Amino acid sequence: MTEEQNLVVDEEAIRKSIRSNVPITITTYTLPRETEVYIANVLAVFLRFAGHENLRDYIEYCVQELSSNAKKANTKRVYFAERKLDINNPDQYRYGMSNFKKDMLENMPHYLRLQKDSGLYVKVNILYCNDAIQIEVRNNVTLSKTETIRIHDKLARARKFNSLEDAFSQVLDDSEGAGLGLVVLVLMLKKMGLYDENFDISATKTETVARLEVPLEQALLATVSGITEIIATRVKALPHFPENIIKVQEMLSDPKSEITDIAKKISVDPAMTADIIKLVNSASYMSKKKTDTISEAVKILGISGIKKLLYSYGSQKLLGNDTEEKKALWKHSHRTAYYAFNLAKNFCHDKNSVEDVYLGGMLHDMGKIVLSAVMADSDDRMELFRESKNISAFMFEDVRAGINHAEVGALVAEKWNFPENLVASIRYHHSPGRAPEIYRTLVDAVYLANMLCEVENGGAIFEQIDGSVLERFNIVHPDQIKKVIKAFSRGFDEETS
Repeated sequence: MTEEQNLVVDEEAIRKSIRSNVPITITTYTLPRETEVYIANVLAVFLRFAGHENLRDYIEYCVQELSSNAKKANTKRVYFAERKLDINNPDQYRYGMSNFKKDMLENMPHYLRLQKDSGLYVKVNILYCNDAIQIEVRNNVTLSKTETIRIHDKLARARKFNSLEDAFSQVLDDSEGAGLGLVVLVLMLKKMGLYDENFDISATKTETVARLEVPLEQALLATVSGITEIIATRVKALPHFPENIIKVQEMLSDPKSEITDIAKKISVDPAMTADIIKLVNSASYMSKKKTDTISEAVKILGISGIKKLLYSYGSQKLLGNDTEEKKALWKHSHRTAYYAFNLAKNFCHDKNSVEDVYLGGMLHDMGKIVLSAVMADSDDRMELFRESKNISAFMFEDVRAGINHAEVGALVAEKWNFPENLVASIRYHHSPGRAPEIYRTLVDAVYLANMLCEVENGGAIFEQIDGSVLERFNIVHPDQIKKVIKAFSRGFDEETS
């Protein structure tokens, strides 16, 4: 949403955002008052859907403060540029700032026009994911060294205050004067029980990014604990990984095993043999010639390849594709896997990642498949629970839709003893920044592949993709995304036709 569009809150779009773990993005070049009100209203709907309305005033203030600071940073750039001053030069910075506030207030429309003409934006991303409200405020200028020092100094001092009285008595006596807004923001975070790890301001090569994460209160989790228990019970009740696949995996893990012995073990199961040969001949494995026997298939894939294939094969067998919903999910997963494979192959040049990302993409949404079965089988139990707790049907549906499918999928993967990197690619495929650094390349590829699919089907736009992930893949412009999607989509369609 840009400020030129009609500023009407679309609750259904927000509901879809929550269900698909895709952020709502609001872009503005001048941040007029009506846009600030619109951002606050969108945030209010998110908080209402999340059962977190009691935090509205706190979070609204934080977002307004961060947005205003981003707008001010943009204004400083056009102001310094007009006066041919180098904002990165400490002496010129001090000189420019000596008159900045006065000049800006006297001729604000002029500087706002310059900001818009220069394409300097403020973007607010709001996401409900992993039982938390995640907010990003981005503007496309990077912090100067002087600004970085001042911001970190303000935050460090603000964290020492316990009340507004302390802040006023010290900040207002400060010769610099400015910085009270950030002090109040830090105090707001303390009131919400949040700490340093929940808030940071950093800079990429092209943007300044302020991030705020607000975990849901335990009270909400208690209110819907009955749903959680139903899900947990069903996950525990899932069958163990197929015995025949486990035995093959044990052979694959034994360094004494020969390829021929492994092929013989697989061939004992005609259905598995046929399925593996079919998979090896599919586009996913890029075989140069058609494979007719399990011995050839195992030789082509190798020990590592056949081991990874069995994770995907076994999962699909256990979770099934017996409904249209499951078929659609596996179809999306297949496309995501293909895109992830090609992202790693063409952008990362990391052999280990290339080997792993296809499987990560293939299984990233297995939590949705588990949930689809749980919801279908447990509707009567859940309805009785809703009535017993006197929860409105409207709120209950949103709570159900917001259940973290990534976490459910990771729990299933852990139950089936999947390797840690695969569990991570499932758990963090909507929140790559949370992934352990050792798995970031894999997780980023699966995340970006999934987002490419969302952009392709109209469920997301370029601005909603995590900027740090785009940087990892050296993607800086929407046109690059369009070209990547076009090439990958054509390749996928050709290989699967």
